[in-house]
Amino acid sequence: MEEFAIQFRNVSKIYKLVGKDKKKSEDKKFYALRQVSFQISKGEVVGILGTNGSGKSTLATILAGISEVDEGEMTVNGEQALIAINTGLNNQLTGLENIELKGALLGLRPQRVKEIIDGVAEFSELGEFLYQPVKKYSSGMRSRLGFSINLCLDPDILIIDEALSGDKGFANKCLKRMKELKKENKTIVFISHSLPQVREFCDTALWIEGGEVREYGPVDPVSDHYSEYVEYLNSLSAKEKKEENERKFQKRLILDKRDGFWDKVLSFFQKNL
Repeated sequence: MEEFAIQFRNVSKIYKLVGKDKKKSEDKKFYALRQVSFQISKGEVVGILGTNGSGKSTLATILAGISEVDEGEMTVNGEQALIAINTGLNNQLTGLENIELKGALLGLRPQRVKEIIDGVAEFSELGEFLYQPVKKYSSGMRSRLGFSINLCLDPDILIIDEALSGDKGFANKCLKRMKELKKENKTIVFISHSLPQVREFCDTALWIEGGEVREYGPVDPVSDHYSEYVEYLNSLSAKEKKEENERKFQKRLILDKRDGFWDKVLSFFQKNL
């Protein structure tokens, strides 16, 4: 029987919508993810595709154990790490202090932390910026630091959320290292808007749209179908795009079942009084 690294069974993530005044919650809830099911084998590299707002980053935080599921069940076999530009770094600390903090939180021995520091310094190529506060970093530098730390921690499962955008030279270096990790049978979940990167690097692809799985399978056909969908969206007028987005949004809403009942009652009295 094939051993799996990640398994999702009808997983849903639900958020409350914030009102227009940003102080009160509306009486509506929203499916960030809805009834998502898939299985990733150990050593597999899966590309996650989807347009903006489709649920990719929500999926990443759940996979990394940062966010909990509201419905369904997730099973992860192995230690996972999320690599994203704005995740897991303390802005007030220096790059070096962030590494030391991560090591302390994981309960690592001082010698192991030193090895990670040396590895991050070499791979990230941040130089003196490693000793500067992260709040002074550019997004590309944050990506370098976060990616390097998680690579040196050597997790079983790497979840990479749009962390290779920007610096092309560093992105190529990361892809090269990730290919080495692939040979080492690491499981990698690769979230990217770059179809060429997904096609080159991944075995399979998971296309999420509107919080739901649209397709899951070999990377080339799924990428082809996703590319066709993006071309279709790009062909729409501004009005048509707005209508398409609104349709997807309405489908993800969770309305109180009582709302429909009281609407009917109100309509009855309006007609008969």
